[in-house]
Amino acid sequence: MSQYVFETRTEEETKQLANKLAVLLQPNDVLTLEGDLGAGKTTFTKGLGAGLGVRRTINSPTFTIVKEYMGEMPLYHMDVYRLENSEEDIGFDEYFRGEGVTVVEWAHFIEAYLPKERLEIQIKRVDDETRKLIFTPLGDHFESVCKELQE
Repeated sequence: MSQYVFETRTEEETKQLANKLAVLLQPNDVLTLEGDLGAGKTTFTKGLGAGLGVRRTINSPTFTIVKEYMGEMPLYHMDVYRLENSEEDIGFDEYFRGEGVTVVEWAHFIEAYLPKERLEIQIKRVDDETRKLIFTPLGDHFESVCKELQE
């Protein structure tokens, strides 16, 4: 399994990386985001949303589980942290097979529901500003996306 590592030195750079990724995505794409609290998962999602043409303010859906944003392509933003130790399926497939891009924060809590083909992104805090983003593509489509993003 290949991995692609990116380093950003500011929140703006993190958003720019996500923005570049957004233009390479297509409907039904699923991205998982893992990282400690404050690592930059929502910051990354804001940049992704901007790249998809979302004009609304994007914030963490911690208490609502899912937020939907309309842009040139819909963005479905999930924070499944509150589903730890839960057997509840809130209709994940409807989002994963929907017409937009789905971003799942804390995805390891719903591992059984995730599609096999997805882009796993681990965000690690290096210091107050610097982040290391490790992209692990699962499937040929995401392998191509990562190669193009790295160029």
